Amino acid sequence: MQELEDMDIALLLQPWRSISFGSSKFLAKVCFSNTGYALLISDLSGVWHEEVDTGIVEGRSKDLNKRLKAPVCSFLKHLSELLQPLLLGGQTDHGSASFSCHRNDSQLTIHVKSELSGLPFYWDFHCGEASGSLVSRHLLQPLMKMCLALERQSQELGALLLQKDLEIQDYRESGAMLSRSRLETEMFDEKCFLERFLCKSLPEVCSGGNGMAFTGSLQHLYTAVLSQEVKHQLSGDENRGVGSSPLQEEHVEERGLQTSSDALPPVPAIQGSGEVTSIAPVCAPSRSQNASLSVCKAKRKKAKGLFG
Repeated sequence: MQELEDMDIALLLQPWRSISFGSSKFLAKVCFSNTGYALLISDLSGVWHEEVDTGIVEGRSKDLNKRLKAPVCSFLKHLSELLQPLLLGGQTDHGSASFSCHRNDSQLTIHVKSELSGLPFYWDFHCGEASGSLVSRHLLQPLMKMCLALERQSQELGALLLQKDLEIQDYRESGAMLSRSRLETEMFDEKCFLERFLCKSLPEVCSGGNGMAFTGSLQHLYTAVLSQEVKHQLSGDENRGVGSSPLQEEHVEERGLQTSSDALPPVPAIQGSGEVTSIAPVCAPSRSQNASLSVCKAKRKKAKGLFG
């Protein structure tokens, strides 16, 4: 039971990534452990899910690979190595590997053909229709929170622009002049900006694709939102007297979940082995690095040529 909870947290903290099987395009997230994996995949018209343990991996591998004998962890590591490059936007490192998929009623099956130790290797991901609660937790709730976060960000940026306009106006009233007229900008008007955005930029965004482009910055924001949820979840367990497992605590530490609410966690990346996959932290700058950056910024010469 504890292992399933750990797998659930590991999958939750994975960002959605674009992946293609032939002409079929999906958004997917996956995590592997030494004993199983969890996969969530969507084409934006449906969402499918599969979670397997050691027993299912052993049984399926015997049915599909009668000549191939290997530990469960070897099969799982190989599957992770096959999927990782695809989820990162490249080609699989195993040149002989091929993927195909088809739907049957409410099930999505992904067929994998590859080689392991010089022998043919086959695998099928049997993904059933995801429950409403699973879709809500991994997709709807995070996206709503991301919208609120982006709205807050826009408000703060608008306030910053207005403050900058007041600063520039003060320079002008003091007699400062632009040395290059092409740098001159109009005073920021939030209402006009929103009207231009809705008329010009929004149609370009909506016609730019089918929604499968979950960009790096959105992946980062998604992970930040879910990291906050995991923090609250673990804090709630502690307040109720339910102790979190060492693996859950390790999730929090590895993902850089800080006590400050504005700390952004690292972007997860899938790996092939480990207790529970999957997430290789891209560490934020340390305090010493931040100090050196601050020193560098302080030594930078004041820009010339903007104002006389």
